[in-house]
Amino acid sequence: MAQLSTKIKEYCKANGIANVDFMSDVRLQDDSNGQGVYIAEWNLDIAQPTDAQLASYETVANTAEANAQVDAARRQAYGSWGDQLDEIYHNIDAWKTRIQGIKNNNPKS
Repeated sequence: MAQLSTKIKEYCKANGIANVDFMSDVRLQDDSNGQGVYIAEWNLDIAQPTDAQLASYETVANTAEANAQVDAARRQAYGSWGDQLDEIYHNIDAWKTRIQGIKNNNPKS
């Protein structure tokens, strides 16, 4: 199940808002009463989504979260920019092969 914050980001993206600041635009809260995380404050110029609207973003939010994990794995495997540039300078074909292998081993949804 996707996190509420991810569903909110996808809802906002679909409604023309590219970035959401969860410190000022939207504040989430969990009162530890078993009901889970909820929207405590909404300060955006679009309507606050209903639970049903947020639920409709479950699939796209799951994909976004899975792709974020893939991105993190790829970034770690790629290594630093400096090391990559050195590798490209010495043998660009080997670098291309290594990068393609990383992408093949960490496919996006």
